[in-house]
Amino acid sequence: MAIVTQAWVGEIPLMQQTVLLTAIRGPDGVSKYNSCKMLLRWYRRCVLLSALDKKVLTDPYARNGGSFTGPSMSVDNEDAAKLHMPTFGAAYPEAHDQLDWRFTMDELVGHYLKDADAIPHHFQMHFLHAIEILGYKHPRRHIAEWWQRVYIRLVHSLHLHPETEAELDRRLGDTREGWLERADVATVD
Repeated sequence: MAIVTQAWVGEIPLMQQTVLLTAIRGPDGVSKYNSCKMLLRWYRRCVLLSALDKKVLTDPYARNGGSFTGPSMSVDNEDAAKLHMPTFGAAYPEAHDQLDWRFTMDELVGHYLKDADAIPHHFQMHFLHAIEILGYKHPRRHIAEWWQRVYIRLVHSLHLHPETEAELDRRLGDTREGWLERADVATVD
C-alpha cells in the first residue's frame, strides 16, 4: 500500500509529522481561491505526493495535482515575476534576472498576511507551526529556505520571535517532557 506523504516526512519525529498533517486540510469558510488556499496548495506539494500521478511536485506552478495539490500560480504569473523586483524579492540575490517562482509566491504570502483577519486563528497557528517545520526540515534547500522566510514573516507579523530548530526539536521531539516545557498549564491535558 502506498503512503501519501513524501519520504522525508517519515524521517522526522512523529509529533512533527502530526503538525504537518494538521495543516493539510485548511480552514472552513474560506473560498477555494483565497490567498490562504492558494498558499496551502504549495504547502501540500511540499508534504504530500500528488495522488493523481504519485509524484513529488517540486514547484508551485506545474499543472499537476488536481485542485487539492494543484498549482498556486500560473506560468503567466511566473513570467511576470521576472519583470519586477518586489520588496521582499530582494531576499533572493542569487535569482537576479532569472525566472523565479519565489517572487510571485512572496506576493501571495503578502496577500495571505493581509487576509489574516478573515482566516480562523486556530488554522493559522497550525499552519504557522507546519511552515516552521518545512523551513527547518524540507530536504530541498531552496524550498526549505523559502518556507523559513515565510515562517519568519508570519512570526514577525504577530510581533513574536521565531523558534530555533533546536527549540522546535525539543518541543516536538516525541517526548512529553519536551512538549510540556513550552505548554501552558491550561492546555496540558
